[in-house]
Amino acid sequence: MENVDVFTCEAKGRGLKAVKEFWAGDVIFAERAYAAVVFDSLTHLVCHTCFKRHEKLQRCGQCKFAHYCDRTCQKDAWANHKNECSAIKRHGKAPNENIRLAARILWRIEKEGGGLTEGCLVSIDNLQNHVDHFGDEEKKEMRIDLESFLEFWPPDNKQFGMTYISHILGVINCNGFTLSDQRGLQAVGVGIFPNLCLVNHDCWPNCTVIFNNGKIELRALGKISVGEELTVSYVDFLNVSEDRKQQLKKQYYFDCTCEHCQKGIKDDLMMAVKEGNEKPSKEVVKDVIQFSKETLEKIDEARTEGIYHQVVKLCRECLDKQDPVLGDTNLYLLRILSIMSEVLSYLQLFDEAAGYSKRMVDGYMKLYHPNNAQLGMALMRAGVTQWHAGLIEAGHGMICKAYAILLVTHGSTHPITKDLEAMRVQSEMELRMFQENEFMYYKMREAALQNQTIQVMPEPAANEISPGIFQKK
Repeated sequence: MENVDVFTCEAKGRGLKAVKEFWAGDVIFAERAYAAVVFDSLTHLVCHTCFKRHEKLQRCGQCKFAHYCDRTCQKDAWANHKNECSAIKRHGKAPNENIRLAARILWRIEKEGGGLTEGCLVSIDNLQNHVDHFGDEEKKEMRIDLESFLEFWPPDNKQFGMTYISHILGVINCNGFTLSDQRGLQAVGVGIFPNLCLVNHDCWPNCTVIFNNGKIELRALGKISVGEELTVSYVDFLNVSEDRKQQLKKQYYFDCTCEHCQKGIKDDLMMAVKEGNEKPSKEVVKDVIQFSKETLEKIDEARTEGIYHQVVKLCRECLDKQDPVLGDTNLYLLRILSIMSEVLSYLQLFDEAAGYSKRMVDGYMKLYHPNNAQLGMALMRAGVTQWHAGLIEAGHGMICKAYAILLVTHGSTHPITKDLEAMRVQSEMELRMFQENEFMYYKMREAALQNQTIQVMPEPAANEISPGIFQKK
């Protein structure tokens, strides 16, 4: 933590600032979780130590609840799992993830005390809990969690007061950081990282956070000068400023005063309408946006039930209404394009998905920070879709752009970056083959798709080619 310093300002409270200069991709600090747990729905699919997904996990022989990759992970977990294991056996079942995380935090405090631990700039006791800002529904949920915690907590362990337990549950509520699997593609758990809690929000931040090999890394997105405040974004930027402010107020209990929110930067792009001789009226735009909102709700239901042909049908209907009215960077258009390209790719209809994914990333690139991790992931998915559709030039270009972004946001050692590097090398090889001999490239591709042995006939002489036979696709 020698790279950062804690400061306090009246408007934001505590924050972190750089004590030396950083450049894009630099790791400012890395931090292991003070305590972390796997989500309830994934306890049997994800290792409780390293948070990696595995098809076959070994189960704890005593509590039958915790799962591990192997003996090594199980041994590494025992110091944290020992108390949990006996509590689950006594209680008869494992409580929800919030209770399990709170218990792990309090067992560590019972063992080490609530003060500063090695490598931490702030103690758990001094983290914000925002309990005083809770609404009636949140207070009701807090009471239920308190009752569940008291039932789970062993009577022979140190007894903590209700106020202190409420503080821990409040800290989890507004400071819990989502952990991802080894590929960074799915949220699998939640943890508390005290140093990360000191980093303030900005809708257009200079840092990003990534979970890599059991630790979070705070990485610079561009040049950061000495004394400059370090910021990350708590929410996705792809919302108009007013919606982001409401989300931050509701979830994190503060009013965002960043430049992008104060000036509404890019709001006009996010709500863009078609330009032309006949600009659509406000009423028409309002009706299309309302229709888009209703369609997105129906799509969520259909995806939950796995009815993908219905998702495609709903997207087509929505796009028919959106295309004549909404601009290329309009949020509601981009959301439908994203779902359409994703579902069509899942259904292996790559030729059709390619067009939608191209439109989606073209819009994203005008809205997101150039080194935004979500932009990088979207470019990667779109590039793979283009590649599968046989559009090797477009696919390779998108994969290269994605690789450049993920080198900054994830680093060269992250598994997803390694996967992307392999894709980049493979697509580059195929692109070279395509440029040297299109006929050979498409013949090999066709054979590969049909899982057949390649049988290439001699290429016809130039004077034997009929018009249009070997035109570019």
